[in-house]
Amino acid sequence: MKILVPIKRVIDAYVTIRVKADQTGVENANVKMSVNPFCEIAVEEAIRLKEAGKATEVIVVSAGNAATQESLRAALAMGADRAILIETDQELQPLAIAKLLKAVAEKEQAGLVILGKQSIDGDHNQTGQMLAGLLGWGQATFASSLTLENDRATVTREIDGGLETLSLKLPAIITADLRLNEPRYASLPNIMKAKQKPLDRLNPDALGVDVTPRYKTLRVSEPPPRKPGVKVESAAALVEKLRGEAKII
Repeated sequence: MKILVPIKRVIDAYVTIRVKADQTGVENANVKMSVNPFCEIAVEEAIRLKEAGKATEVIVVSAGNAATQESLRAALAMGADRAILIETDQELQPLAIAKLLKAVAEKEQAGLVILGKQSIDGDHNQTGQMLAGLLGWGQATFASSLTLENDRATVTREIDGGLETLSLKLPAIITADLRLNEPRYASLPNIMKAKQKPLDRLNPDALGVDVTPRYKTLRVSEPPPRKPGVKVESAAALVEKLRGEAKII
């Protein structure tokens, strides 16, 4: 069984985000980029499944400009077998990404797709669900545990009331939560080996997908600065401020 793992190149989680002066978006020129943390977890889970003998191949796929191959090489260094880059300079929105992934999943005849539950830049939490709808496959989101047995996947996911366990028939879509695993660090020998692993290049036209944006971002602005805190002399004064000024009690 092939496992397909979509990944996204995002601004590193430890970089301070700055909005462009013209408020058209976030400044990413000369900014450190890395693999989306939730995507790293998805890659790690796919590699563990292969190591356990549950899969024959792990394929990572990403869409973006030529620099995106750096993120794909990072996933290959973790242990993925092969990479696919869908090259485009167009702004990609969740539905367009889901359509591209549908085309790749069908082309590769993947038996399972594992992806991060959301990216830390757009924060949409939509691509996995849209992909499941387009493919007509079962889905389990926010997975904190995953096991495969025969032709079924058992997924534990966190809900407001506790834990929920789902059983899905393969092929299926799984989106990874933070508690699913702890991604490994790529060793230097594996980083060197990753340079020799195959990386195929496609484009949206070759996949028959129109990636034209369906909505336009009008403005991106920073959140208003927080007001400085104040000290109170007693619990009664605190309650009065919470009731009178903050109006939260």
